[in-house]
Amino acid sequence: MSERAPPVTATEEQHDDQETTREEPPESAATEESTTDAEPTPVTTGAESVVRALENAGVEHAFGVQGGAIMPVYDALYDSEIHHVTMAHEQGASHAADAYGIVSGEPGICLATSGPGATNLVTGLADADMDSDPVVALTGQVPTEFVGNDAFQETDTTGVTMPVTKTNTFSSEPDRVGTDVSEAFALASEGRPGPTLVDLPKDVTNAETDREPDEPRTPDTYEVQQRADPEFVDAAAERVEGSQRPVMLLGGGVIKAEASEVCREFAIEHEIPVVTTMPGIGAFPEDHELSMEMAGMHGTGYANMAVTHCDTMIAVGTRFDDRLTGGIETFAPDAEIIHVDIDPAEISKNIHADYPLVGDADTVVSQLAEAVEESPQATKWRAQCQQWKSDYSMAYEAPEDEPIKPQFVVEALDEATSDRAVVTTGVGQHQMWACQYWTYTEPRTWVSSHGLGAMGYGLPAAIGARFAADDDQEVVCIDGDGSFLMTLQGLSVAVRENLDITVAVLNNEYIGMVRQWQDAFFDGRHSASDYGWMPEFDTLAEAFGAEGFRIDDYDEVADTIDAALAYDGPSVIDVHIDPQANVYPMVPSGGDNGQFALTEDQL
Repeated sequence: MSERAPPVTATEEQHDDQETTREEPPESAATEESTTDAEPTPVTTGAESVVRALENAGVEHAFGVQGGAIMPVYDALYDSEIHHVTMAHEQGASHAADAYGIVSGEPGICLATSGPGATNLVTGLADADMDSDPVVALTGQVPTEFVGNDAFQETDTTGVTMPVTKTNTFSSEPDRVGTDVSEAFALASEGRPGPTLVDLPKDVTNAETDREPDEPRTPDTYEVQQRADPEFVDAAAERVEGSQRPVMLLGGGVIKAEASEVCREFAIEHEIPVVTTMPGIGAFPEDHELSMEMAGMHGTGYANMAVTHCDTMIAVGTRFDDRLTGGIETFAPDAEIIHVDIDPAEISKNIHADYPLVGDADTVVSQLAEAVEESPQATKWRAQCQQWKSDYSMAYEAPEDEPIKPQFVVEALDEATSDRAVVTTGVGQHQMWACQYWTYTEPRTWVSSHGLGAMGYGLPAAIGARFAADDDQEVVCIDGDGSFLMTLQGLSVAVRENLDITVAVLNNEYIGMVRQWQDAFFDGRHSASDYGWMPEFDTLAEAFGAEGFRIDDYDEVADTIDAALAYDGPSVIDVHIDPQANVYPMVPSGGDNGQFALTEDQL
């Protein structure tokens, strides 16, 4: 988002009037131009070196919360052109940075102080780690002489975050601290993306140094294989050519590798039906006839049928997690698996790969495209896939005399926005409805917490997404009442920054997914899932300074959504939906994807 120009004072207006007849620009303008073109001011402290490293990396926005141990870095940020967004909670900072990285493709930056500030980042870092999202976290730390002494707000940040980061560093030398940050930035996005962290003791950032940080680059020992073994590629190509029931399975790695286009071209050229994982939503246009949409626990019935009955699966950029596979022994039982992944550790970790193709997704799929000379003969298979679409339609009933169906609201939001709109969500039933009933056609337009399943992700993610998205892209957060309640203090940030985001809270006064499981597997015993004590979110939004709306009836949906989207700033729609609405299809944990349930009595 562009910043507004400061108001012109009366003195400045008078000066401008006096100077309008001059042919040469005023001296002040020339000075400003020369200052802009001048070399940056040399660094003098470790904190300035940290900020210089961010500037060298092209960082434009950072999300964080100020505090004692990180204060020197914030003081250096004061003179930087980096736009710092003060968040209302450090968890929000990490989620905002995560979403910024998803939408922009560049690492998102979050900052926090030592102790509770750093530990509050952990949920967001764990989320980024499980979803392989590029994030750089900078945490303040007590002075090195106090480390290990249980000093005020001291926490072993590198120890705490080691399991949930790609790499982390305790930076102990003023001459090295800026380069540590540069390296962390490079590592966050190189190879398999993920969160990195640099812990910054206060004496190190306060210390004097004139050392300019190195440009962002990974260590010499860090090597990433880009191209797959040609022999394996040729063998995989032969398998594709001979397949009668092929499927492409596109995961989040396709989007992170900017491989959506080459995967689309390959699938369309060879007329291969395409299934996505939840992180892979948007990698292939869901309005294309070859799209079977999302597979897995709450995937479409037709996607799960295609996965179950295929004879060849070209899986790209997926780790085959349990929410996708269900029971491993029943997952694609007749298929030979071609697995493309940048991380060799994912090959045959959960599902055996018959054709392991290790390398960058864009590069390897291009290799495969060159090697495949004939399209598979799969006319009957494509017809079968289309028949499954008809047999297991995602249609639903919406009687006007019953409470609003959430599916109807999601479809109305989709219809009212452009194809490039960015959707963020929390976690729960609303997240699944947002997957199922919004038609995604572009990568980097679906932003959610997948592997960790962090409730409260939606609103701070919308804040981060808004800064990363183009000005003409709408940003819509589809949230649940339980999820929204966890991080709604972020509304204060959205109001302060005047962010044009629209939040639709699908309010059923339950932790809906828990209630659904309790009904199905715990005899309807609603232990701690009934949220009948929810506040009025439209009124609460107004208290924060946002625009609040409420929907209770079907005839209010379209006009209210249009009004909320038209509002130039943050808006919240409190949509009171059917409290008994459930998410289907559903495959119970560890179940057979081909035996999905369409109603509760089928579970």
